[in-house]
Amino acid sequence: MKPTTLGIIVTNRSFFPDHLVTEERNKVLNLCHGKGIETIILTEQQTRLGAVETYDDAKTCASLFQTNRDRIDGILVILPNFGDEVGVATAIDLAKLNVPILIQACDDELNKMQLENRRDAFCGKISLCNNLYQRDIKYTTTRQHTSDLNSAEFSRELDDFTAVCRVVNGVRTARIAAIGARPDAFHTVRFSEKLLQKSGITTSVVDLSEIIVAAQGLPMSDLVKTKIDEIKAYGTIPNYIEAEKIILQAKLNIVLENYVTDHDCQASAIQCWESIQKNYGVATCLAMSMMGEKGMPSACEMDVTGALSMYALYLASGSPSAYFDWNNNFANERNKCVNLHCSNFPASFFGREFEIENLDVLGTTLGASACFGACKAQIVGGPMTFCKITTDDKNGKIKLYVGEGEFLDDPVDTKGGVSVCNVNDLQGLLQHITRNGFEHHVAMNRANVAGVLEEALGNYLGWDVHRHN
Repeated sequence: MKPTTLGIIVTNRSFFPDHLVTEERNKVLNLCHGKGIETIILTEQQTRLGAVETYDDAKTCASLFQTNRDRIDGILVILPNFGDEVGVATAIDLAKLNVPILIQACDDELNKMQLENRRDAFCGKISLCNNLYQRDIKYTTTRQHTSDLNSAEFSRELDDFTAVCRVVNGVRTARIAAIGARPDAFHTVRFSEKLLQKSGITTSVVDLSEIIVAAQGLPMSDLVKTKIDEIKAYGTIPNYIEAEKIILQAKLNIVLENYVTDHDCQASAIQCWESIQKNYGVATCLAMSMMGEKGMPSACEMDVTGALSMYALYLASGSPSAYFDWNNNFANERNKCVNLHCSNFPASFFGREFEIENLDVLGTTLGASACFGACKAQIVGGPMTFCKITTDDKNGKIKLYVGEGEFLDDPVDTKGGVSVCNVNDLQGLLQHITRNGFEHHVAMNRANVAGVLEEALGNYLGWDVHRHN
């Protein structure tokens, strides 16, 4: 992922101490640069103290931001003191960047409440947010109303905010490759391209036959040999798998990845059964897993909104996402469940050696010899965020649920890619899923980023978000 670039506004009110502005301006720049965040900020030559205080300052700041609009991913506003709420709101309004905005106000200290040190940023933040609200400008506030720029708490706030910027800017320009047709019986994965397009998300569609023909037409080359070596290093392949099947996988992997990149797509949803097995001779799971591990999420059964869910999680965490079925209860432990797929889980989900072998369930009807490519093991324990985006065509909106839980190491004697999940009030979540028409699929990521998705997709994109617990 490219580094985040923030437009920074440090504000001032003339009758508050100037030294506070200079000190906090230096702190925020040091913090950003230490995190690898690039900054666009007024210089001390462009405005007094490099701050926004007047209408003229606001115009100068807006011009600077407009000049750099293709670089700026978000705006960070710092209130070292009460600040000038109208100046800040005007600068943001005139710049018209349509990016996330984080409002931070600095702490007062009880032993520094004299006029030469008092800030009143506590109050100024309320006034600034009021002005932004009046102008219908979306913004994010810190969890603590005021904070110290050098605190661990604000460091986490800034990390979350840069993740919000990645999700908002990434999702609203996303291109999802729809490769093939959905399974005929899976009405569950139907979706509205038009509702997605309204939010800036484009679907790039290709018939699966074009992928199959392109893979069949690839000659044996150094490119294919390199991909074969990559596959053999990716997981353990049993000795009984024919070399020809690995060659077919390598060619399919190359063609699928090329389609995604050549069409400027960030994620894909693939017709993973049963045409590919019948007409080409292997499964798509391995290619999908390997793309996912590279940050190019790929969803099963041509579930486009599933691919979008995976991509949003990837943007939020910076790590791969996987796609599951909500699949089985776990005995009588009602906050636990078993989530499965055949599977296309990225390698990092397993955290251990895993096997690349034949599909199990589909192999019983399609024949194991046509089903090579499933990545099979149980997912190792750890934190988890789940998310499912869908288009609610009946009500003309995009909606989602999101929450956090954990992967467990409890053993399960079953086939495929397996996980045991623990979610507080899982039964309540399942009630929400079933009562609101969500699919049986769910995207998951090995990080805690539910708050980031709630803020990015709910506040900034205006989607209907259910935050579980």
